[in-house]
Amino acid sequence: MTLEIVTVACLSDNYAFLLHDPSTGATGVVDVPDPAPIESELFRRGWTLSDILITHHHWDHIDGVAALVDATGAKTWGNAADAHRLPQLDHALAAGDPVKIGAEVGNFMDVSGHTVGHIAFHFPDSDAVFTADSLMALGCGRLFEGTPDQMFASLGKLAALPRDTTVYSGHEYTAANAKFAMTIEPDNPDLISRVEATAAARAAGHPTVPSTLREELNTNPFLRAHIPEIKSRLKMQNASDVEVFTEIRARKDRF
Repeated sequence: MTLEIVTVACLSDNYAFLLHDPSTGATGVVDVPDPAPIESELFRRGWTLSDILITHHHWDHIDGVAALVDATGAKTWGNAADAHRLPQLDHALAAGDPVKIGAEVGNFMDVSGHTVGHIAFHFPDSDAVFTADSLMALGCGRLFEGTPDQMFASLGKLAALPRDTTVYSGHEYTAANAKFAMTIEPDNPDLISRVEATAAARAAGHPTVPSTLREELNTNPFLRAHIPEIKSRLKMQNASDVEVFTEIRARKDRF
């Protein structure tokens, strides 16, 4: 039996995600921007929080952790290498350590770039990856600490997951990302369709997260630096893929 996953809107544009294992009753949450909407959703569903999974140290992903631990007694999981700037960890994860929500076993991936020590949580049995501010819907996180090479390598790890993997990213940035993506690949029919679908979803007040890895591979410019047509449009035909990625990231920073 796979995890039941619920998207919870927090703050102005953040998302947290509840992960419920029906076989054991265990329930986790990925990141805690604000405890109130998470507690409300737990109460509405009659679920008891057992685990908190932390992707990185930025305030809008961890500010509610302490309050939620106090309210529920949930155990925290995070990157051991980043423990010095995370809330107190009950499970400090090192390479190869499993991540468990009830009977469901996942793994964590180092996806440094947005920050150094940023991790993603992958649950293969549920075809789900929680990427926060690494791979995002039609985008990737700004490089506050890491290098373009680091982010390019991190996105490569995520791109190698099965294409039907559902990507749960941390913010409702898709509409803005879509406008930028169209400056990189305006003739991509998959991107044009996605831009239209994104606009319709937002007009109706619906979230555009999660997405699928297949959608991202077909439309996200940060996963398409290897595409010859993009290299040609950027006049970088002879550049390496990481050089093209670096240029795309720089353009987004100025957009």
